[in-house]
Amino acid sequence: MGYRRMDANGGRSGNNGPRVNEQIRIAQVRVVAEDGEQLGIMPTQEALATARAQGLDLVEIAAQAKPPVCKIIDYGKYKYHQQKKLSKQQSTKTQIKELRLRPKTGAGDVMIKVNKAREWLVKKDKVIVSILYRGRELAHLDEGMKVLDTVVRELDDVAKVEAAPKQMGKRLICTLAPK
Repeated sequence: MGYRRMDANGGRSGNNGPRVNEQIRIAQVRVVAEDGEQLGIMPTQEALATARAQGLDLVEIAAQAKPPVCKIIDYGKYKYHQQKKLSKQQSTKTQIKELRLRPKTGAGDVMIKVNKAREWLVKKDKVIVSILYRGRELAHLDEGMKVLDTVVRELDDVAKVEAAPKQMGKRLICTLAPK
């Protein structure tokens, strides 16, 4: 009798998901009914016959337990709920990114920043566009507003203005959210 290499999946190399029905090869299993009631330890064939009589599947829930725990459930419904749980865990949280510019920033440099902001907006992140003023630049607030208008106009296809431009000290700030 040869040895079988065990992997992280409890010996199921290349198989995703739990063992179902005839895939369960161990002699005895602990069986749990669909409503959560403990049916006890029984031979696998008997547990499989009980599941089939109810029109359901025998699904191995805890393979590492001694004996393994199997539940009598509808496997299609089980897979659906597992995928739903997984997608809920994988949903990304929206981040807020900041794009900092100056009133005298050149057109080419502004476009580079706009392209970066476009990447963030496509990834569903919000973008705060900040125009920073220093010294005498505060006397020419309209120059910063022109730069901000350019950014908003370039990102119009992927973003909407969430918070209108407003002056906060030495900054002009506008928030963009993905469409």
